[in-house]
Amino acid sequence: MSLKIRLVIAFFISAISILGFSLISLFISDQKINQFDHQVIDYIQGLESIGLTRTMKFFTTIGSAPVVIGLSILLLFFLYKVLHHRLELILFVAAIMGSAILNELLKQFFKRTRPELHRLIEVGGYSFPSGHAMNAFTVYGIVSFLLWRHISSRWGRMLLIFVSVGIIFSIGISRIYLGVHYPSDIIGGYFASGFWLTTAILFFQFYMEKKYNKKHKREKEVA
Repeated sequence: MSLKIRLVIAFFISAISILGFSLISLFISDQKINQFDHQVIDYIQGLESIGLTRTMKFFTTIGSAPVVIGLSILLLFFLYKVLHHRLELILFVAAIMGSAILNELLKQFFKRTRPELHRLIEVGGYSFPSGHAMNAFTVYGIVSFLLWRHISSRWGRMLLIFVSVGIIFSIGISRIYLGVHYPSDIIGGYFASGFWLTTAILFFQFYMEKKYNKKHKREKEVA
């Protein structure tokens, strides 16, 4: 796939993400999404059971900061020691740190309080956009991007995407089920992270292509 096509795809995804986030934030400000939020919460929490609660707590744990940090350290070690791709380390760190900073800035800007309905766990801080949703989308999204090129088989790549999407979706649902986020918090988190992650990958791809062209040009001059 050429750089031009990758840039167009990345721009298209970024545009959709920023548009989606803008619409969600507008609906929240105008309280036009309240009915949707409550209907989804009622349905998901209506499925409550002991086994499902344990499952949801598991998924919310793997989207928490300690697990994200641990996973990040393991992946950094893998990329550095096994694949020897140092530039990918920079992309990974920038994506994770940038997502965390962006989430905190957005939370402080919107200052949306968490739902006061039926909580199964207690957490503090503001609600929109969901930090867990952004963490999940960024971490498992960037992991999929970095590992994709190192998986040659079609089934292996399909499995990678399936697992990543499943984890991202499950973490988001777990936050609604446990009563600490509105559905719009989760959707907003996905959109915000989608914009940031796509932008980071876009710059990375552009830099790598530019670096390759310079190297190729020098080799031609030497020859």
